[in-house]
Amino acid sequence: MDSKIHEFFIGQTSRLQRVFTEADVNQCNQLTKDFNAFYQQKADIWKEHYSQPIIPGLLADGLVTQVITDKLPGCPCVLLQKEMVYYHPAHVGDVITAELSIIDINLERNWITQKVTCFNQTGTEIIKGQVVIFVLSEGDQHEQDD
Repeated sequence: MDSKIHEFFIGQTSRLQRVFTEADVNQCNQLTKDFNAFYQQKADIWKEHYSQPIIPGLLADGLVTQVITDKLPGCPCVLLQKEMVYYHPAHVGDVITAELSIIDINLERNWITQKVTCFNQTGTEIIKGQVVIFVLSEGDQHEQDD
């Protein structure tokens, strides 16, 4: 099986940054139909716990997925497993960095396991976790193009 997986190595790391806006939160709410008051600028419920509304975890998850799609592995792949722990809330306007590092490569199965760390502009870790990705073989990729 000819595979792109041989191009990767343990310790390889990629990251992306993004600032989520109130418009991003509103669009996420519309798509998911999740109108939790903690995400709403106009709601007061979040004021008891936070200085400002939090962004949905799904948005930060999307940044993690973007690193997978665009950078590491950055080739056709399928997300098999995702485990995330949300340590600290992210807020509208925060600079969120998603960093993924390869911690295991299973050549037999074409799986890459990556450590996930997301942090804000002050360096506060907001998410920690792990993903397992199936990297398509070169043959599988060509079959899709036909």
